[in-house]
Amino acid sequence: MNCSNVGRKSPQDYESAPFLAACWTYISLAILIMFGYLRDFLRRIGLDKNQSATERNKMKGFVPLYASFEGFFSRNIFKRAIHGAGKPICSPPTVEVDVLERTSDDENWHFRLTGKKRRCINLASYNYLGFAEKDGPCVHATAQALQQYGVGVCSSRQELGNYNIHEELETTTARFLGVEDAITFGMGFATNSMNIPVLMGGKGCLILSDEKNHASIVLGARLGGSVIQVFKHNDMDDLEEKLRDAIISGRPGTHRAWRKILIIVEGIYSMEGSIVKLLDVIRLKRKYGAYLYLDEAHSIGALGETGRGVTEYWGVNPRDVDIMMGTFTKGFGAAGGYIAGSKRLINHLRTYSHSTTYACSMSAPVAQQVISSMRIIMGEDGTEIGKLRIAQLAANAKYFRRRLRDMGFVVCGDDDSPVVPFLVCVPGRILAVMEELFERNIACVTGTFPATSITKGRARVCISAAHTQQMLDKALDAISEVGDRLQLKYSL
Repeated sequence: MNCSNVGRKSPQDYESAPFLAACWTYISLAILIMFGYLRDFLRRIGLDKNQSATERNKMKGFVPLYASFEGFFSRNIFKRAIHGAGKPICSPPTVEVDVLERTSDDENWHFRLTGKKRRCINLASYNYLGFAEKDGPCVHATAQALQQYGVGVCSSRQELGNYNIHEELETTTARFLGVEDAITFGMGFATNSMNIPVLMGGKGCLILSDEKNHASIVLGARLGGSVIQVFKHNDMDDLEEKLRDAIISGRPGTHRAWRKILIIVEGIYSMEGSIVKLLDVIRLKRKYGAYLYLDEAHSIGALGETGRGVTEYWGVNPRDVDIMMGTFTKGFGAAGGYIAGSKRLINHLRTYSHSTTYACSMSAPVAQQVISSMRIIMGEDGTEIGKLRIAQLAANAKYFRRRLRDMGFVVCGDDDSPVVPFLVCVPGRILAVMEELFERNIACVTGTFPATSITKGRARVCISAAHTQQMLDKALDAISEVGDRLQLKYSL
């Protein structure tokens, strides 16, 4: 892949929320918070019913299960919007999905199904290469694995849960990534949260984490007990400043040198749509003697001419990355995750990772789904299907972004990213966008504070290689109509 900077942006290149929209966002949140405190007061004096989970008085000596503001936000603000989020589906999450309609009689505390369903174009699911499908070679191979191995394993890899298919999956994954070895896990979130502590546990270690890193990375970093410093999103100057200070100043108090310094970044950031500046990160980690942990949950399969992820996208040797992590949920239509790298690294994880010691092994049919889809991507099935899907995904993502910008939306992220967020800003409009698009048979997700910054609430579109031109045009027409109605075209 050409390593030029064409189409690759810095954070300063992205459009910001308009001043008036940002002001109205703060005003809206202030009004919501004011009414939230009023509702809490009415609940305390018995004039309003409290249906949320609360701490018992006799439990006051224990650590609280619910942080005060989190509970307040959940019951008074998020609860107002929950009707538009988390709608149940009753079909495979392919490019089209059947969504069940529901209603609430008690302000979204409980829901009941209406008995109706709506067929929607699916812009909400991570199905980048279209392998989450109802028919095809992956489905047939998975069905055969189901007959041979059954559904579950019911044991960990270190006991009775190590099947031949798990070893085949790890060998295939390492070969696909171009590294020495790989280890796989049944859950993508746990791949980060349970293995970062194994790699960085103990005192004297420093983690430098991008401010937009996923919650699984945040949890894993906290569980390890290391010192954590957060650098500005994709800002190489801020990262270098923190690395330099860490080398010069050492540990707080003693000023002794850090035992290990680990930089953690993602290939594609799922709420931003931005691509990591991997060349600069590798340059800095070499300059200051740090290690690099790369989370490719959203970039593996979705970036690069052959789907090898952000390393191929930037023309980087995968062995320049110390720890390569990814998931099988987005590009491969399956579940679980992997960590890849040197044999020494993987042997350490096989011995000490809680995910291999205590967690059940990955379901064999899921492992077969990953193997089959990975072989299609590599062309080992004797067809060009994988290559064509990768090219189609890139074309669909660029087309969708260009059309959104031409309409006047503020679109976040890099041009080559299949995650396409556009700014909505105002909390009330975020809910309205979901509902209005749903009425037009478009399934889309949105995100607001605390998942994003306060003024940058957004709708997020996930592009798939399986989306046809007709589907994308229909979705774009619906988004344009909703954007006009809600005055979301901030760039005009």
